[in-house]
Amino acid sequence: MQRRLCIVAIIISGTWMAYGVRADEGSTDTNQVTRLPAAKVIGERLEEDQPVGPYQQPEWTTARRFATTRVYLQQPPWGFGVEQWVKMQYPRGEAPNYLLQEEVEMGLPYRFQADVYENWIINEHHTVYHHDVATELRWALADWGKIPLNPTLYGEWKFVDADQGADVYELKLLFGEDLAPRWHWGLNLIYEQEVGQSRTTEWEASQGVSYTVIDEKLGLGVEIKVESETEQGARSNAPIEVDIGPSLQWRPTRGSHLDVVPLFGVTGDSPNVETWIVFGIDFGPGHERASAAPVSTSSQ
Repeated sequence: MQRRLCIVAIIISGTWMAYGVRADEGSTDTNQVTRLPAAKVIGERLEEDQPVGPYQQPEWTTARRFATTRVYLQQPPWGFGVEQWVKMQYPRGEAPNYLLQEEVEMGLPYRFQADVYENWIINEHHTVYHHDVATELRWALADWGKIPLNPTLYGEWKFVDADQGADVYELKLLFGEDLAPRWHWGLNLIYEQEVGQSRTTEWEASQGVSYTVIDEKLGLGVEIKVESETEQGARSNAPIEVDIGPSLQWRPTRGSHLDVVPLFGVTGDSPNVETWIVFGIDFGPGHERASAAPVSTSSQ
C-alpha cells in the first residue's frame, strides 16, 4: 500500500513539475520583448536633384537655371536644345536698347557641348540689325561630383558683322554645386577680348543662388553680375558695373523652361535695369524621363 502511495506521489510530483516548466516557458514567451531591425529613415529626394545621364549630373543642371550664369553641361550626348533670349537694358539717362538671341545647343560625348547662336540688336531708334553669329564649346573636367565645384571650361568666338565692329573671343571658367537639398549655386569667371579696332577688354564675374519651391516646376533665387570694360590705351579708370536682382524659373513641361531675371544697377556705371528673359525647349536622347544611369555607362 505504501509502495502504491509512493508511486502515485512520484507521478503527481512529476506531472506538477512538468506543468511548472511549461508554464515558465509560456510566461517567458509572453513577456519577451521582440526587437525589430532598426528602421532606416530616408528623406524625400527631389526629382531635380536625382543624378541623370552618363555624367551623373543632377537633373536641374539640364534646364538652364540661371540666365547670367552657366553651370556644367546642359545637354547630354546627342541631346538638343533651342532657346530664345531677350535682354532689355535701360541705361541711366539714355534710351533703352534690346538684344535678341537665338541659340541651338548640342551635347557631345566625353563631356563636351557645342552651341551656336545669332544676335540681333534693337537700338534706341528702334532699328533692328544683325550683330554677330557666335560658336561656343565647353568641356567638363570630370563627371559630376568627382571634382569639387564641378569645374567646366568654356570658349566662345563671336563673328561680328564688319560694320558692327571686330570679332571677339571669350573664355569662361564655370562652377556649379548643390549647396543643400533644394539649394543650387553657380559661378562664372569671364574674360572677353576684342581682336581688332579699339581692342576692348572685359572682365566679368556672375553668380546665382536658387531655391526650389516646387520640384521641377518653380525655383526662386538671386543673381549678381560684376563687370569692368577697358579700351586699349585708355588712361581713365575702368568703369565698374554691378547688377543684382531676383531670378525666377518656371518649367511648364518636363522639357521646357522659362527664366526671368530683372537686375538692378548698384553703381553709377550700371544701367538702371537690365532684364533677361530666356525660354528654352530640350529634346532628343537623354531627355526622356531621367533615371540614374548605371555606373557602366559613365564616361571615362
